[in-house]
Amino acid sequence: MTYKKHGIYFPAVAAGLFLCAASVQALEVNIREGLPYVSTTHDGKAVEIRRIQDQNHMLTGGFSKTSRKCPPFCIQPTQVAPGVVTVGELEVLAFIEKKLNKGKGVLIDARTPSWYKKGTIPGSINIPFTRFGDDQDDAVKTAALAKLGVTRKTSSSFLEDAMASLQGIMGNGPGSSEWDFSKAKEVTLWCNGMWCGQSPHAIQALLDLGYPAEKIYYYRGGMQDWKILGLTVIVPAGE
Repeated sequence: MTYKKHGIYFPAVAAGLFLCAASVQALEVNIREGLPYVSTTHDGKAVEIRRIQDQNHMLTGGFSKTSRKCPPFCIQPTQVAPGVVTVGELEVLAFIEKKLNKGKGVLIDARTPSWYKKGTIPGSINIPFTRFGDDQDDAVKTAALAKLGVTRKTSSSFLEDAMASLQGIMGNGPGSSEWDFSKAKEVTLWCNGMWCGQSPHAIQALLDLGYPAEKIYYYRGGMQDWKILGLTVIVPAGE
């Protein structure tokens, strides 16, 4: 069975996609023109990330606040660390489509579990910001890094360690590392918003371990901006 559109015939599966897209285009509040939603999975279930259609909807609760005590809730810089790219919502959604959905990237909710349980961005996994710190239990840190494609080095030559140490001294790298980042995935980290230091803390800890800065993205707006734009929030199953 085929479907004809603009003089071109498509398989039935593609036809269904066209019809679905046509029906969804009727939404009045799109992500951007021509993009009504982004699909992904969360805990093995299909999810469509959309914006709330009620144009009178307003924020309530904690994310409607304008002021929080600083410290600890201080405004975070736009550039959290050299080499780390700061992204907005469209870039996060593109990351979900092109990296996360294809197994090439990890979207990290770096908040503490109590925040995660209240709701998270679809497709995110919760790795609290403390998991990568120097004071973290080694087994816990190893398990967290494994989710990002990072493993502990089995061995390294004297020359490799010497070169890494030299790069660290010259400011061109993190120095010698016990971790193998050759298969490290691209990661986007986020927390509660521009006033939240949890994801910046996690990013700095990853960099200190040797994680390549060019593979790290910082979604500064976090849950605050995600909710302001009325984007889909998932309450984790069983919470």
